[in-house]
Amino acid sequence: MLQQAFNGLVGGAFYALLALGLAVIFGMLGVVNFAHGAFYMLGAFGSFVLLDSFGVNFWLALVIVPVVLGIAGVLLERLFIHRLAPLDPLYNFLFTFGLALILQDLVKRKYGVQSQPYPRPSALDGSIDLGLFTYPTYQVFVLAVSVLVCGAVWVVLTRTRVGMIVRAATERPELSRALGIDVARWVTPVFGFGIALAAFAGVLAAPMRAVNPLMGSDLIITVFAVVVIGGLGSVFGSVAAGFAVGLVSALGNYYVPSLSQTLVFILMAAVLLWRPAGLFGREEAL
Repeated sequence: MLQQAFNGLVGGAFYALLALGLAVIFGMLGVVNFAHGAFYMLGAFGSFVLLDSFGVNFWLALVIVPVVLGIAGVLLERLFIHRLAPLDPLYNFLFTFGLALILQDLVKRKYGVQSQPYPRPSALDGSIDLGLFTYPTYQVFVLAVSVLVCGAVWVVLTRTRVGMIVRAATERPELSRALGIDVARWVTPVFGFGIALAAFAGVLAAPMRAVNPLMGSDLIITVFAVVVIGGLGSVFGSVAAGFAVGLVSALGNYYVPSLSQTLVFILMAAVLLWRPAGLFGREEAL
């Protein structure tokens, strides 16, 4: 059971990173970014292309790919998302949905639908003895890095002036505007940051998951459920729910495999019946 719980925490690490990016984007822009999974996929493919074509190793890719895709996210927001923001939110939803399909098809056309191999970094090969069981070193690394990144983001959001402004604008945008905070000023960098987090998760996923054009679409629906469970726009709620959903999925897959594909959505429905705004959401934000 402990080993399955650890599997769940590792899976939850990816949910937490992706949900964190989605939460800040939705909270500040009110945009349901359906292309988030596609940028996660591009993060994995970016690391693969850097290694296959240029010999760039995993450690450099972990820095280069999120920065490049974060800049791409900034350009995307300024050129398209920003222009559609005054319109009905459905327009941005349809735009990001269409963008996800386009990005997936472009990658399919170049690399096909077969998974591409990406080796684990040699420094993280082997296993670690955790006392009651051994566990792959790379998975332990993924969990540790994800916790550190989420913790660092939380510290920035709660301990710095800029972070508190961004958090306020993310979780209470209308109240922030009423208090004189220029929310529009932070929209573009926050969108780019959310995309960079998705790309970072993609690079981490490359050595342990199948690198293929559909890897983002397979994950994004569950990530949306995570954001809803945590509370739309809640930064802490998204991270906490990400790790919780990872645990529930892993333990459910072990004990009740027949419900493994639906257990997350059963949990989401139960949470919404109890708290319609999510575990850490606010009713007035709905």
